[in-house]
Amino acid sequence: MSKQVVAIDQEECLGCEACVELCPEIFGFDIDATKAYVIMEEGGDEDCIEEAMGSCPAGCITYE
Repeated sequence: MSKQVVAIDQEECLGCEACVELCPEIFGFDIDATKAYVIMEEGGDEDCIEEAMGSCPAGCITYE
């Protein structure tokens, strides 16, 4: 069984930092690009990732 991988569509990211606030161990924020990025692509807290996906106004977080 392959692990699920979380990703952020950088084109769609609004830079609201909701995912970073919810899951700081999984998501980081690039101040220069004003975009969130993924620190931990796999093995993160699934509940936290799903909550971050639900709170993302751009809907740009994928987890598959």
